[in-house]
Amino acid sequence: MKLIAESNHMANYLAELDEVDYSHQEIQMLAKKLFQRGMNEVEMTEAAYHFVRDEISHTWDIQSERITKTASEVLRYKEGICYAKSNLLAALLRVVEIPTGFCYQKLTLGDTPDTGYCIHALNAVYLRGHGRWFRLDARGNKKGIGAEFSLEEEKLAFPIRPQYGEIDYPVIFATPSAKTMDVLDQHTNALHMYAQGLPVEL
Repeated sequence: MKLIAESNHMANYLAELDEVDYSHQEIQMLAKKLFQRGMNEVEMTEAAYHFVRDEISHTWDIQSERITKTASEVLRYKEGICYAKSNLLAALLRVVEIPTGFCYQKLTLGDTPDTGYCIHALNAVYLRGHGRWFRLDARGNKKGIGAEFSLEEEKLAFPIRPQYGEIDYPVIFATPSAKTMDVLDQHTNALHMYAQGLPVEL
């Protein structure tokens, strides 16, 4: 699939946002810990990706009721759904000036269409040495989900099944979708939100 950058200005993919609050002390401290002197952009991207994928729990997987939104909240509580985890990955990479955007998929909520649909968030990273964007999904792995860091072929959490009405959206957004951020603001229980409140259209 050909990815389409929403903006032609790379600075928009480096901007600090309310949700991508990379000036926060905890984000700054983690960046200093993760990124050692001499690391190149690929090594830094991989380190950030593995941290968010493996060290930050997916809220549904641990059956937590907590809702996190901003990158600093996700880091503080070490959990979040995909919308929140993508904010943290963006913050960690933008703070070291690696352009990072937001991508989306429309997926079945369960295994089949009768379970309903939801919007899933992931990231795209622009690696200057390769001259192109790469999508990465730091949702978090578990049985049946095996996303990996790969520059050779995409290894995302969820392969799209068009026969089920699932969609891969090609646009790389500079800011998180308002629909995904609004749902985090409008709910107080993550389990109820995840089961009944996630947006179904981008």
